[in-house]
Amino acid sequence: MSFSGPSQKNNRRSFAFESLIMPQIPRTNYLHFQEEKQRLQMKKFLLHRMFLVAKITPNTEKKAIAEYYEQVFQSILKRHLGEAVTGLLLIYPTSMVHILESSSDTLYQILLDYLNHKKNETDFFIQEMKIIVVSHNIPTRLFMQWHASVIKGSVMYLDDVTQSQSLEEVTTEFLTQIHKLALHLFKTVKVGTKGPGDNLHQLIPELLLPEQTVKYFCRSEELMDPETFINMYNKPIHVTLDSEVVWPTPSRF
Repeated sequence: MSFSGPSQKNNRRSFAFESLIMPQIPRTNYLHFQEEKQRLQMKKFLLHRMFLVAKITPNTEKKAIAEYYEQVFQSILKRHLGEAVTGLLLIYPTSMVHILESSSDTLYQILLDYLNHKKNETDFFIQEMKIIVVSHNIPTRLFMQWHASVIKGSVMYLDDVTQSQSLEEVTTEFLTQIHKLALHLFKTVKVGTKGPGDNLHQLIPELLLPEQTVKYFCRSEELMDPETFINMYNKPIHVTLDSEVVWPTPSRF
């Protein structure tokens, strides 16, 4: 004779009790993972990084250049949703290097503002701007704030590498040097301070780019100017399907 009834009831009760006290494994999907990753990085939009160089007209006050960009940033953030701008503006005696980090629409508006000034003002103080490279969907920022620094002394080296190297080699050295400079500033400049100051050419001359390299980029015909970049940005992408080039047109039943 079998007496399995009470034991089965006890097993069911114990199983139900264990299911209540056992920790539940959270289930998620890839979309939730990406959203959580974006939230942890405090990003509302995808981040992009743009490297620019340009010439400065003679007798331009270096303070005016920094003030111009600060006004542009504030104006854009009031009219468009996007990420705050971080980066670094290095103002040389006759040229400048500008690294910008923000959302794509903000970078687009910054270039548009430059083109509007260039079109309406023949003597605008920023000339011959070129885009070195644009990095899309960067995982993190190189700079925690936006700073402008005046390089009072012209940074020159005895050997001009632009005379013997290709554009690709010069660009690689340019990006490597910028990343070294960014790492140094990340370790030394505290968030909320005014920035690295205007004596970088005395503190870390080995981390600064020579001005002849900046001018080399400005003269390069291979690099894209903002107008060409904006035209490509606005150009619609037409995708031609295979079915559109087949004759006769396939019919569906």
